[in-house]
Amino acid sequence: MDSFITIRFKRKTAKRFQEFSKKHFKTHTEAMENILDFFLYNEISPKEKLGPTGRTIEAKLLKRINAVIAIMRDVEKTQTKPTVAMLQSLFVMDEPKKKPLILEKKYAEENKEVRFREIESARFTTKGRAKR
Repeated sequence: MDSFITIRFKRKTAKRFQEFSKKHFKTHTEAMENILDFFLYNEISPKEKLGPTGRTIEAKLLKRINAVIAIMRDVEKTQTKPTVAMLQSLFVMDEPKKKPLILEKKYAEENKEVRFREIESARFTTKGRAKR
């Protein structure tokens, strides 16, 4: 069995340590070993501050998140929506206007039946001859 040694602490400090030790560890020795190991392994001094608390970090993160959201909304408004509109206008085609069909009037009047024959104007010259 290990031997014990007496260390003198102020009563207030000793009470704080005992409460901490009972809450987190089985024995006071185990608590003190873990505290010392923590500072040794993490290479920090108990006198130095570790930085901002969780609340201040959370507030800073929320500010940055709000800034990112604002940037994304601006990008969406100025870049994404106009680009989508332009692409849609390229791919959405209106129905072409129907070309008037040439009707053979005589035949249609006699039989009351209409025969349609499409003529593409681009394939014919002004004299009526087909381009080759």
